[in-house]
Amino acid sequence: MNRLQQRLGGLAPTRLQGIRRGIEKESLRAQPDGKLALTPHPAALGSALTHPHITTDFSESQLELITGVHADVDACLAELTEVHQFTYRVLREACGEEMMWVSSMPCGLPSDETIPLGRYGTSNVGRAKSVYRMGLGHRYGRRMQTISGIHYNWSMPEVSSEDYFALIRNFRRQAFLLLVLFGASPAVCASFVEGRPHALEPIGEYTMHKPHATSLRMGRLGYQSEAQASLFVSYNGLDGYGASLADALTRPYAPYEAIGVRNLGGEYNQLATTLLQIENEFYGTIRPKRVIFPGERPLHALRERGVEYVEVRLMDLDPFEPVGISAQTMRFLDVFLLQCLLRESPPDSRDEIVEMKHNQHLVAESGRQPGLTLRRGGQEVLLADWGREILTECRPIAEAMDAALGGGDAHARAVEAAIQSLAQPDTLPSARVLQAMAASHADSFTGFAIERSRQAQLALLDMPWTPEQQSRYEAMSADSVQAQRQIEAADTMPFEEYRQQYTSPGRLGLRPVKGDVLLAI
Repeated sequence: MNRLQQRLGGLAPTRLQGIRRGIEKESLRAQPDGKLALTPHPAALGSALTHPHITTDFSESQLELITGVHADVDACLAELTEVHQFTYRVLREACGEEMMWVSSMPCGLPSDETIPLGRYGTSNVGRAKSVYRMGLGHRYGRRMQTISGIHYNWSMPEVSSEDYFALIRNFRRQAFLLLVLFGASPAVCASFVEGRPHALEPIGEYTMHKPHATSLRMGRLGYQSEAQASLFVSYNGLDGYGASLADALTRPYAPYEAIGVRNLGGEYNQLATTLLQIENEFYGTIRPKRVIFPGERPLHALRERGVEYVEVRLMDLDPFEPVGISAQTMRFLDVFLLQCLLRESPPDSRDEIVEMKHNQHLVAESGRQPGLTLRRGGQEVLLADWGREILTECRPIAEAMDAALGGGDAHARAVEAAIQSLAQPDTLPSARVLQAMAASHADSFTGFAIERSRQAQLALLDMPWTPEQQSRYEAMSADSVQAQRQIEAADTMPFEEYRQQYTSPGRLGLRPVKGDVLLAI
């Protein structure tokens, strides 16, 4: 009996019942012709700064819809659906025919400087959020930041920080499988790569693609950074991870120093000239996380109180699902994360980090290529063989989850569906996108995404919606506006002082920092 089987056998059903998950889902607002909507965040949605469920991500045109924490997959999905329903009703009233873009890769984009940054009001924290986004634009270009995805937050009772880091190491090793199974961005609008070097091939009208791609979002065209490529962040424990991140948050970086914190006119270019402005700028497929106190830096919270949950960041929007993800996919993620937690997880190394980056880029761009091999421990291994090994380990975990939760075999069916998909690459979401583009849209990515976005819009607007639901969401929007006003009224500190205090190295330390309470960015 291996370690995974031993640990699975020793899991009390109450711990499996105690698994919690939540979703953060990003979507661009698009016009009917498939171009980016340049209208402000609709006022009826409330304050993007303080609303608990509806905000914006990088751009004013990029919605982020957030669920609470749920003990049940169906309840989590139901809340995500409800937030979509309200949002679409507001869009219909305030913005006419605007729709939420169902693809991770963006709709037709204007020139880089025309893409609007998120706006959060006049408070220090609101200004800081916008300045941070201005910095991202200077550092990486605004187009890259318009890519959207789904973040899956996950926790289980009685899991230590050490165990969460073991999970993270295994997740990073095996992340290629999720890109294959759920990647849904094999093509992009040509506007996304205009003026940029790339290796994509033209197909259809104003469309670029890779024939065997799974998730271009997670490849070299996606969330990538030459500056961050120099980081070899270790996930062997909280101390090493914290030290690596603290170094990146305090190390001056010459190209960013050249940009400067402010321009000659005194306007802010970025929050800091360090390699990372704040923790959220660090790109990764998964992050250790903890709920923070007001004014606390995320790294400080982790160092002080340990890891509370993990945030999975590599999931593409599923354009065939109205809200971007299905209950079956969520159940598979639960099983996969538990497999990552239970199996043996040796320390990572610089060589393995290089291998993992190689595998990620290769699978993102060529994951459905027959006979594709990946690197594992210095050896070449068939992706299909490695994937089957992982899924075979997932089977007993799925059965244990079904037994603990009762009421059927939904987790086992999610794993079996994954096994079948891996064996039939033409059934994978990325293949289905290209098939639909060819069958109905003359190979046009934009045509495909417009149709799927419109179908999702109609499906959500056609669902039952009660006056009680409408009233509850209207109240949340009104409360969020009032909360923003209170924050703005309470501000007394000059913004520059706020910026310096928030980005000071002392706020990353291993002990509480004295000083004024700052709201987190």
